[in-house]
Amino acid sequence: MSDPVVIDARGYRCPVPSLKLMMAMESASSGARIVLLATDPMARIDVPFLMSQKGGRVLEIDDADGLLRITIETGARPDAPTD
Repeated sequence: MSDPVVIDARGYRCPVPSLKLMMAMESASSGARIVLLATDPMARIDVPFLMSQKGGRVLEIDDADGLLRITIETGARPDAPTD
């Protein structure tokens, strides 16, 4: 498995962390892991909601001294060919 893509959204407020994560998900393959770094506490709520809407899943949320490190896995892409 390749290293996860890291999205640095530290210092940004809602909705920017989620928007940055969505942009990264658009170019990621199915099953890719992405790590979002965020200082906005709303990301703890927004990212799981986003994953429920986009078919991804939250693997881990780590909160250390106000820095959220949220690891997600992308779901199947709607434009991906099916066999």
